[in-house]
Amino acid sequence: MSNLIVHGGTPLRGRVIPSANKNAVLPILCATLLTDQPLRLHGVPDITDVRKILDIFRTLGSEVRLDETTRTLELHHRDTTFDAARHRLPEEMRSSIMLVSPLLARFGVARLEDNVKGCTLGVREIDPHVDIFRSFGGEVERASGSLLVRSAGPLKPTHHWLDYASVTTTENFVLCAAAATGESTLTNAASEPHVQEFCRFMTMMGADIDGIGTSRLTVRGGATLRGGEFTFEEDFHEITTFLALGAITGGDVVVRNSTPSNFPLIDRTFAKFGVKIVHENGWSRALRDGPLKVQTPFTSNVLTKVEAAPWPYFPVDLLPIFIALGVCAEGNAMFWNKVYDGALGWTGELSKFGAHVFSSDPHRVITFGGNPLTPAVVESPYIIRVAIALFMIASSIEGRSEIRNATPIRRAHPRFVENLRSLGVQVEWTAEE
Repeated sequence: MSNLIVHGGTPLRGRVIPSANKNAVLPILCATLLTDQPLRLHGVPDITDVRKILDIFRTLGSEVRLDETTRTLELHHRDTTFDAARHRLPEEMRSSIMLVSPLLARFGVARLEDNVKGCTLGVREIDPHVDIFRSFGGEVERASGSLLVRSAGPLKPTHHWLDYASVTTTENFVLCAAAATGESTLTNAASEPHVQEFCRFMTMMGADIDGIGTSRLTVRGGATLRGGEFTFEEDFHEITTFLALGAITGGDVVVRNSTPSNFPLIDRTFAKFGVKIVHENGWSRALRDGPLKVQTPFTSNVLTKVEAAPWPYFPVDLLPIFIALGVCAEGNAMFWNKVYDGALGWTGELSKFGAHVFSSDPHRVITFGGNPLTPAVVESPYIIRVAIALFMIASSIEGRSEIRNATPIRRAHPRFVENLRSLGVQVEWTAEE
């Protein structure tokens, strides 16, 4: 694990070009296995999960050529093979589960470690994925600590209704449906921007998908999927992160943003802390008039709330970033994670900065802002945006702070430290002793 050392108290100033969204990049890489024609992808981020998937492709015999300068990736899966007895998918990468569908469709079998992991957000069951595989005609069984998924013949179209609008389950459905001849429908589908980007990539390859961006998807599958060329969008998580860093330090950070249509609710949430977001000519900037301050609701005796749930609600992944704003703002606010039951346990670390945070239950915390904050050494759980939230608070405090176990940041933000230095931050990675 690696730690981040930051000397805070300096307002951040400058411009940032964000990277692509890993939550779009990873399922799209998995989807490339559905075609044996060449593909060219532009703007592939240099993150650990991408490197792991490309290593898997090489192991399977795929042609992989990555230009490290332009971050253009060329893939050709014409000689790809899969042997369930030899090939294992990495358990430490949650996106491994999205390799199952294309492997099942192409080779009739896939093998996945039983305890596939990701960020430590609480219990993240795989039953919804198992339901999808079985719905398309797959057979799922446990074998020697792994999940073995088989299909005796071609995948069959299906009509499925999700209990919960899960991003990766929706993507697995689309992957299977594109390979199954006939019409399949999914109700209560996830509709996050990265799911929409994934679906647009699938249509580029020739998949027939209706309802992109809604809670009901119709996929007419069975067509031979083709190769092609695709450019990734900027990550709205990273855009929001750097806007928040500018706001929390009282600086002026401008971030390239080609998709401001994703931001109305995010902008309104910034406004709850006295921050105005301006979008102009493909760039976004955070402005604040004076100190951060929680805005008082019109209704009496009600706390300002940030409620996070599946899109089009406020994005769950961004909640820690706004908790950081709440800690540094004058006034009180409630933060409610309606999805994960273990995603707020980290807030106890905030007391090391001198922050006052009350845990109402596993899903809700209240920040009592305005307390003097001091530098601290804090420990991050294995959650990307929590490590960033702790860093944000540290960057707003004059003095030296250390965020231990900050490695998860590298899973989503390939040039995080380089971008920070360009904005004037004194920051460095250190290896854990």
